[in-house]
Amino acid sequence: MKVTAAHSNNLKYLSLVTLTLQNAILGLSMRYARTRPGDMFLSSTAVVMAEVVKLFTSLFLVYLEEGKHLGRLQSALHQTIVKQPLDTLKISVPSMLYIIQNNLLYVSASHLDAATYQVTYQLKILTTAVFAVLILRRRLFPTQWAALVFLVAGVASVQLAQTGEDSGTAATRQQSMPPGGGLPQNRLLGFSAALGACFLSGLAGIYFEKMLKGADISIWMRNIQLSLLSLPFGLLTCAVNDGAQLADHGFFFGYDAYVIYLVVLQAVGGLIVAVVVKYADNILKGFATSLAIIISCVASIYLFDFSLSLQFTAGAALVIGSIFLYGYDPTAKGTKSALSGSRATPKSLAEAEERLLAEKV
Repeated sequence: MKVTAAHSNNLKYLSLVTLTLQNAILGLSMRYARTRPGDMFLSSTAVVMAEVVKLFTSLFLVYLEEGKHLGRLQSALHQTIVKQPLDTLKISVPSMLYIIQNNLLYVSASHLDAATYQVTYQLKILTTAVFAVLILRRRLFPTQWAALVFLVAGVASVQLAQTGEDSGTAATRQQSMPPGGGLPQNRLLGFSAALGACFLSGLAGIYFEKMLKGADISIWMRNIQLSLLSLPFGLLTCAVNDGAQLADHGFFFGYDAYVIYLVVLQAVGGLIVAVVVKYADNILKGFATSLAIIISCVASIYLFDFSLSLQFTAGAALVIGSIFLYGYDPTAKGTKSALSGSRATPKSLAEAEERLLAEKV
């Protein structure tokens, strides 16, 4: 049992570190994809293709879980999806929310530089915490609420810093066009899209976490359900938002090797999120992702001629500081409760360990 517990902990830490790096690379890659010269691909189609990649990857992983036996795979899919219509219907809620969220993230990445995008998107930690309290009935320490206040203050500072730069001179106003080309920049639209994505991320993440931990179904099977039900919503989004362009240019207009790389990167990130939600707390996952801010800021300076102001640095420091403040547990002497997203008690820790030991990797 000790080996199993240690293995679960190792998987948890590996997932968090990998997710941090993946989020930093994804943010930078999305920004470059939306500002580079050449034909611009339709972001709604990229979201759909990411779900397709995720679906086939999850199918392959379930195939491996079933001993590489097609008959068992078909039986497992039938038992989980067809014979449990109510459970499948419940999954349609986060499926729809994730599709809208991912489309909003492309809008945000199109209009905000990578560093500002990363900092602003960390407001999903606030929405996740609020929904964790409302849906999962978690209780937060006063220090955790203070961390959320610092988080909001940090994001506000970053946004004000960028707004001040844009309204400073005529020269800075001309920077509304990205250096390499791409879409015209509208910071208000980008910020609004990021706020909407944060709200949907918090709601969908907590809802999905509750479903993952409330049923004896593997995370890969859950992701098959999620991606399968996401496709109709994604195709509907394509038709509503980009119907005319799809009719004129086709579904894969603007696709090249880089766009394919971006789609695969986004799909892999979705599967990593599923692992993190299963073996670590959903809120802590969001805070670990905040470390991607540092990587994004440094990379943006060299890749996108990003100007790092004192106010931006102070705001980013507040966000990073809120990470450590939120993870601090004043009642725990060990490290276990510091890694818990809910108020840790001996009973809740024992239940959490028991749940981890019972789950298969």
